[in-house]
Amino acid sequence: MVELGKLEITSSQKTGLVFTGAFVIAGLVLSTMVFPFWHLIREDLFEDVVILSNDDGTCYVETVDNIPKTIDDCNLQAGDTATIKFGDGLAWATIVSP
Repeated sequence: MVELGKLEITSSQKTGLVFTGAFVIAGLVLSTMVFPFWHLIREDLFEDVVILSNDDGTCYVETVDNIPKTIDDCNLQAGDTATIKFGDGLAWATIVSP
């Protein structure tokens, strides 16, 4: 019989609490040690580049990080100079309007 002021939980409820606690702890460990959130946030870099080619609205440029960049919806021609913005280590960029 349940006494006044005391709460008893069943075995399945205890198992559920242990599982939930282990899941939360595993999530905290993964989010802080294995996969830090700040790795998702990349630094924006700006660079003046020469358009290498324009293939039906997709321009290709070479940057100092030696990763070729593609620029969608590009209306510049090969040989034109533009300022682009791209994330560190990414293969796509956007043209910065003056």
